[in-house]
Amino acid sequence: MGIPRVLYGLTAALALAGCEGASSPGPEPTFIADGNPPTLSDWGMLAARDGQLIAGEGVEPYDLVTPLFSDHAGKFRTVWMPEGASAHYSEDGVFDFPVGTVITKTFFYANGPDGGLMRGDEATNVWAEPEVLDLSRVHLVETRILVRREEGWTALPYVWNAEQTEARLMRTGDAQTFEVASAAGGINTVNYLVPNVNQCAGCHATNNTTRQIQPIGPAARHLNREFDYAEGTGNQLEHLIAVGYLTGAPAAGDAPRAADWTDTSLPIGDRARAWLDINCAHCHNPAGPADTSGLYLDPGTEWGPNFGLCKTPIAAGPGSGGHRYDIVPGDPDQSILIFRLESLRPDVMMPELGRSIVHEESVALIREWIETLDGDCDA
Repeated sequence: MGIPRVLYGLTAALALAGCEGASSPGPEPTFIADGNPPTLSDWGMLAARDGQLIAGEGVEPYDLVTPLFSDHAGKFRTVWMPEGASAHYSEDGVFDFPVGTVITKTFFYANGPDGGLMRGDEATNVWAEPEVLDLSRVHLVETRILVRREEGWTALPYVWNAEQTEARLMRTGDAQTFEVASAAGGINTVNYLVPNVNQCAGCHATNNTTRQIQPIGPAARHLNREFDYAEGTGNQLEHLIAVGYLTGAPAAGDAPRAADWTDTSLPIGDRARAWLDINCAHCHNPAGPADTSGLYLDPGTEWGPNFGLCKTPIAAGPGSGGHRYDIVPGDPDQSILIFRLESLRPDVMMPELGRSIVHEESVALIREWIETLDGDCDA
């Protein structure tokens, strides 16, 4: 049996109350069964208070082993379920979440010392304490909500105001431009796109037959990692079990775990496949929107032609760049996969949504991986 959620929350609250400078209590979460609440605060999942972004009571933060790339934005992810509700474990796919589940993902950049913005995905000093963002150190852009209602999942995008005090619903999406610096000194012009409610389905409708949207990240292999909680560091799967949010799960050591794409101690093939999984496999799987491409980048696809090895494209048009194969062993420059990851043309670039710049580090990883592959497509 896990720790009862009320007792667990009370224990954590008492621990925080004794800490100097601890955050104020979070808002009261609410499941809104229908309609489109105009402000993020209507949900009670997150609140900007006293210079901090804090999660509501019982709202659990989480992170992914390898996250999806979004123009170098940092992300603060949370999940909440009504009292007595829990998700059921799945070994291969996203967990089966109950009606009433609310998942949030807040995108931010770090505030630089010169008043400009810096990459959020490499920022380490933006947390006031575990689970709490310091609003003096970040610029909030948007918070996306996925809510599990009776009829299925609903996606709602909320855009933060200039004062960083509230986020308002923008069903038609939004576009903003930022100059974002990296720790190494380079600067990218980011044409940041907040998706409209229809574009959300471009990634989250992972089954091309049903076209129903669902979460992408909350699967065992993506969550099986350590996280710095307010009460201490612990495995995320074990933590979700303890607070009553997950049932039917094995011990963390028996659950699948995706590779951390940045961990150079791991085999490069595992790292490359983990990045392609989280960034591409929600479309490129046998049931996904890219099912007719014949290119499947999900973990269940065995290494071979279906994963792109010496595979000729199907109706790729300009997306082939004049190249013959998706992946040419030993030759990244002749591989369509690299061509599309490096492109910024709307009719060529992959992934199609969520980026306006090239993710140089991941392209370098995929290049290095292809260079290690043996074989000859024309043999």
